[in-house]
Amino acid sequence: MRYNEKELQALSRQPAEMAAELGMRGPKKGSGESGPGRETGSGVRRRLVKLVVNFLFYFRTDEAEPVGALLLERCRVTREEPGTFSISFVEDPERKYHFECSSEEQCQEWMEALRRASYEFMRRSLIFYRNEIQKVTGKDPLEQFGISEEARFQLSGLQA
Repeated sequence: MRYNEKELQALSRQPAEMAAELGMRGPKKGSGESGPGRETGSGVRRRLVKLVVNFLFYFRTDEAEPVGALLLERCRVTREEPGTFSISFVEDPERKYHFECSSEEQCQEWMEALRRASYEFMRRSLIFYRNEIQKVTGKDPLEQFGISEEARFQLSGLQA
C-alpha cells in the first residue's frame, strides 16, 4: 500500500476513538523493533495504542511520533488468553500482533472497537441500515442526498 508519511503522521495526531497504554508484541519474524520502551517480558513492550478511523497507531510511551501503524482492513481480531487479543491479516495469518490489556473489560472494548473500525464493516452497516430505512419508508434514503445511481448500485451489489 502506498501512503504519504506526513499525512499518516497528521492522522495519528487526530482525536482517537480509543487510546490506552497496552502491552504489545509484534510478529516474531522480522519485527526487529529496538530502542526505548518498557519491556514486560516475552518481548512485550508498553505502547500507547491509538485507534483513529481505521488505523491503529502505536507509539513509544515517551515519544510523540508513532513507531508504526496497522491499517485495519482484511484483518482478524482474535481473543487469545484472558486479557489479551491479537490482530492478524488475511494475506498473512501467521504474522500476528499481540496486545495485553489491564483487564478483561478493557480487552473486550478494544476487540469490539477494532472489529467496527474497518471500511468493510462500515460499508455493511450502511447497506443494512439503508435496507431497513427503505423497508419502513419505501424510499431509498440515498436519493435525498443526491448520491448517484452508480454509487447506489455499488452499495447494492454486495449485500451482506
